[in-house]
Parts: sequence; structure tokens; C-alpha cells
Amino acid sequence: MKAMIFAAGLGSRLKPLTDTMPKALVPVAGRPMLEHVILKLKAFGFTEIVLNIHHFGEQILEFLKVNDNFGLTIHISDERDVLLDTGGGIRKASSFFENSDEPFLVHNVDILSNVDLKELYDYHLQTDGLATLLVSQRKTSRYLLLDAEKRLCGWINKDTGQVKPEGFQYEQLLFQEYAFSGIHVLSPAIFQLMEVPLWEGKFSIMDFYLFTCRQTNFFGYPVENLQLIDIGKPETLAKAEEFIRSFGK
Repeated sequence: MKAMIFAAGLGSRLKPLTDTMPKALVPVAGRPMLEHVILKLKAFGFTEIVLNIHHFGEQILEFLKVNDNFGLTIHISDERDVLLDTGGGIRKASSFFENSDEPFLVHNVDILSNVDLKELYDYHLQTDGLATLLVSQRKTSRYLLLDAEKRLCGWINKDTGQVKPEGFQYEQLLFQEYAFSGIHVLSPAIFQLMEVPLWEGKFSIMDFYLFTCRQTNFFGYPVENLQLIDIGKPETLAKAEEFIRSFGK
């Protein structure tokens, strides 16, 4: 199975730690956050990983070399010239995925969770959707809106009332509100939708999902009792050690 890890971020929220290292190598419970994600993917049977790099990218290359790629096949999608955001990063890495029908999982480097990644991947295989997004009923201000069949239909910011896509009519009784986790599975056919000028260069994968959800099927995968921590924020670094001790990976 194949996966992609977003490891190119600037890590602005973790300054001053990221003044001298990439966010992906910031230690959490004694190991870089990148190592935690790689080992979790490996534990669930993923054998081939694409890693995008930008900020202090050479440190990540050295880290992988020293650890012999953790016994996996690891490809590098080099964004050191220009950071492409999540959607642009996926599109740039398309050559690693588009010549097969095999879906690939995408995982933010700063997310720890107790989710069974193989179950998420297998669920995607059972749907006719181009993407499956891990979601939960975590409290937030911004929600993905799913219909009764768990299809992605829109997005709302509860603080401002803003909705996406443009013209979307939000009716509370018709949709279930879920928070996105930063983990999703995509089928390579999704790259066909990106072959238009709108999706060139830097763009957010969530903007892409919301702009195109009317023309294809994207599904949510809700997990009850999902335990998830965003370790991209200083206040959660301290909580991460306890999280790792509790869930083991």
C-alpha cells in the first residue's frame, strides 16, 4: 500500500523550534513527529511512502538516510523551490501514484491518532468515491457537511456563517457536521480533475474537494471515539507524550 506524508510545512506555530529544524523533525516523546507517522504507517502495512519536503528539507533527507528509510521505499517530492500547499503538493507528487489504480493514503506529519489506517483504506476501496476523508464529531468552528450517505456536500464556518462551495444552501436538518482529521485516502483518478488551470501551482486540497464535490463523490469516514492530537501547536506538544503512552502509536 502507498501513502504520502505532508512534511513540507514551515511550522510557524512551533517557532522558535522551527528556526533551526523542519517541523517534521521536532521531537515528540523523544522521537521526531515524522518518525511517529512513518512507524504508524508501517505498522498498518504501508510499504511505499512519498514525502514532500521544503523547509530545511536537507535535514529530512539526512534523517531518512541515517534510519535507512525505516525499511520502506520512500520517495521524495521536492518542494524546496516553492511550497505548494496541500493540494498542490498532492498534484506535484502525482507521478508516484497515477500509473496505477491503487489508492493512496495522505497523512499530515503533525497528526497523531488512534485510528486504524487499514480500516480507513479498506473502507475507501468499498466506495465509488475518489476520496475518503477521516472525520469525527470533534468540536470546532469549521465543519464539513455530509449527507445521509456520508457524501461531502459542503463546508461551514460557524463563527462567520461562510459556506462553500459558492451558492451552497445550508440546511441543518439535511447535513451532519464533522471535523476533518488531516488523514484521507485518494484514488489516482482524482488527478484527472486537477488537469485544469485552476489547479496549477499552490492550492489547498480542501478547496479542491469543496469546489469539485458537486461533480464527483467524496465520502466522509466518521470514527466514534476518535482520539486525535494536532502536534503542530506548542500547547499540544506537552500533551503528546501522554497520548503516545496511551495509544502506543
